Amino acid sequence: MQATTLALVGATGGAGTTRTAVELAALGARDGRDVAVIDAAFTTQGLSEYVSGRIGTDLTTLITDETGASLSSATYPIAPGGEGIESAGIAGGGDGDDAADLPGRADAIPARAPFERVARAKTAEAARKLERRIDEAATSYDAVIVDAAPVGSNEAVAGVTAADRVAAVFPATTHGRDALQRLRGRVADVGAGVDRSIAVARDSAEEGTVDGGDESDAAVRLPPTDPAVASAPTAATGTGPYACAVTAAFEDAFDTAVGIEFEEPGLVDRLRP
Repeated sequence: MQATTLALVGATGGAGTTRTAVELAALGARDGRDVAVIDAAFTTQGLSEYVSGRIGTDLTTLITDETGASLSSATYPIAPGGEGIESAGIAGGGDGDDAADLPGRADAIPARAPFERVARAKTAEAARKLERRIDEAATSYDAVIVDAAPVGSNEAVAGVTAADRVAAVFPATTHGRDALQRLRGRVADVGAGVDRSIAVARDSAEEGTVDGGDESDAAVRLPPTDPAVASAPTAATGTGPYACAVTAAFEDAFDTAVGIEFEEPGLVDRLRP
């Protein structure tokens, strides 16, 4: 697979965009690929919760105060088992060892900054520098995922317009589908388009809520999983329906085939509409 950049954009706040980005990255690493997740949601800074160890230099620093620094200075491994930013060191032990031994890399380039620097990172000039950082990441990774909030900030617009393709993440509900339609309009307003969509079910009652039959349907639906940061990334070692659905989402988003075998043949294909 050639290096491809994917903007993963939430149709609403709390849609599960960051978690989905982390799971896609872990799935790619499980398949032997090097995948980076870039935080373009500076207000929430949710990606920082999924990295190993304490964060020093972050992405906002690279587009404000240290524009000449290498991207690697703000790059951190995604924590197996969701150790989070308060961990004293690199995560390890238990199930995390399996995730840490994946054949590829799953890295995060997070935002973790005080209000003053976040404000400077949200300017139009900083957004142009963010676009260059996204391009830079594409030269070092097999796949790059930009984690973006609903399009309403300069950094989100930068992520959507700089990426090769855009995938929307929305709750698997009627409200979520309505939000997806609004997001399509916002993305079109900035000269881009939504190429893919992923529905996320938060509980078993939401499974199958998004019915087939119109253009707003999801290409892939993710079934419920434990939403806690500590449970991520499930797709790093999982073999159940959630890991299979993440596999289907990765294949659809990047137009590629994943060489991971699951216990039940054909399960990934059945998860696609």
